[in-house]
Amino acid sequence: MAEMPMIAKGSGELYLLPALSNRHGLVAGATGTGKTVTLQVMAERFSSIGVPVFAADVKGDLSGISQPGKNSPKFDERVKTMGLGDWTFSGAPVIFWDVFGKEGHPVRTTVSEMGPLLMSRILNLNETQTGVLTLVFKIADDNGLLLLDMKDLTAMLQHVSEHAKEYQTNYGNISAASIGAIQRGLVALGQQGGDQFFGEPALNIEDLLQTDASGKGVINILAADKLLESPQLYATFLLWLMSELFEKLPEVGDPEKPKLVFFFDEAHLLFNDLPSVLQSRIEQVVRLIRSKGVGVFFVTQNPIDIPETVLGQLGNRVQHALRAFSPRDQKAVKSAAQTFRSNPKLNVEEVITQLGVGEALVSLLDEKGIPGVVERAMICPPHSQIGPITPEQRAAIIKSSVVAGVYETCVDRESAYEKLKGKVAASTAAAAPAGGGSNAGTVPKEGGWLEAAGNVLGGVMGGGAGSRRGDTVVEAMVKSAARTMGSTVGRQIVRGVLGSLLGGTSSRRR
Repeated sequence: MAEMPMIAKGSGELYLLPALSNRHGLVAGATGTGKTVTLQVMAERFSSIGVPVFAADVKGDLSGISQPGKNSPKFDERVKTMGLGDWTFSGAPVIFWDVFGKEGHPVRTTVSEMGPLLMSRILNLNETQTGVLTLVFKIADDNGLLLLDMKDLTAMLQHVSEHAKEYQTNYGNISAASIGAIQRGLVALGQQGGDQFFGEPALNIEDLLQTDASGKGVINILAADKLLESPQLYATFLLWLMSELFEKLPEVGDPEKPKLVFFFDEAHLLFNDLPSVLQSRIEQVVRLIRSKGVGVFFVTQNPIDIPETVLGQLGNRVQHALRAFSPRDQKAVKSAAQTFRSNPKLNVEEVITQLGVGEALVSLLDEKGIPGVVERAMICPPHSQIGPITPEQRAAIIKSSVVAGVYETCVDRESAYEKLKGKVAASTAAAAPAGGGSNAGTVPKEGGWLEAAGNVLGGVMGGGAGSRRGDTVVEAMVKSAARTMGSTVGRQIVRGVLGSLLGGTSSRRR
């Protein structure tokens, strides 16, 4: 079994067992209690044994993991207090990613890969609107129309709206109101930068599973500070990524160490106002992705942010201090205390509010997969830098990355937008009268509508458009009345007269 460096020290040394890291975990605690440093320490330890890591950097300070740390009085005091001896500093191999392509390599996926269910989550659609969006995806698939980027989906929505009656028999009713709601959602998503997320080249999952020349696992850091301004997009993106790992990675059973460890920071955003069908999907992924060799660690403030059905799947737990200032906080403290394997020497419910920064209640799985007795422990300091790196350091890492240049240039191949645009152009060309002059298909200019109206009325009343004689009595009456009442009102009257004489609207003919 692969050995992993210690992550915390209580009455004894505490270790995460690599073979049981795919039983998932939870890192919880109030703001400022040390969750991010705990995440950094865990990521370092996994990387040191050759396990790749994916983590979202929601505050920008996780980037320091790429650089060696430095001594400081506070740091040295912790090393001495924990009895860690001579402490060495080192950075970890890192790849930076960014949905917006500014703080890392662009991360993209296609609309089709996201699918209607997750797309409806991003757009905050109700059940009816989600059903209509599902039909739009189905129609696109049946007609061989690729949905790659947002303009493809926009074009597809417009096409389905215009041909709703044609699709109604095979696909069911398509509400114009629902189409409108989806279109408005896409506009809002585009303004939040979502149009940069959808497109090609799409992220290759294999690029997240790399090791460097020395055998260390690469730590993939997603710049999420700006992305977090759109919490629905952030949460759905990470859910999509977990789903992609689940669907594309082969079954490996219980390996000696995981193929990837996934840290989901600000995990409460995933479960806010979550539709039941999506919660079922998350439960399924968390339960079954273990056999793909992937460990998922949820990082959040309160354990009660995680549904019980998911919380029950999280075997490794690190609980930092909680505050009991409100009834909800008190409930969280009690809930957290009850989820640990009890320690007769420790009043967990009392201690959980007294923990200092960098202290935690820790319970990790043993070799048999049994949760260890909870211990009050101090988290080990990281070997890497605590805090963010400079923009120049980030730029240098991005430039020298093994995926540099792979995702930077967006590819726009023929898809639904281009095909539907081509169909419209072809139908317009076919509808144009053969041999028509330069005025064919144009709207008469101001004043010309009178002549046109007179010609039509003349034809109906006995005259002809090609007649060379003067105006008939009817033509003269119409033109005179229209001039007297003004051009706008006159046009409305003539249109009404023409509608009556020529049979009215299509609804009347039926």
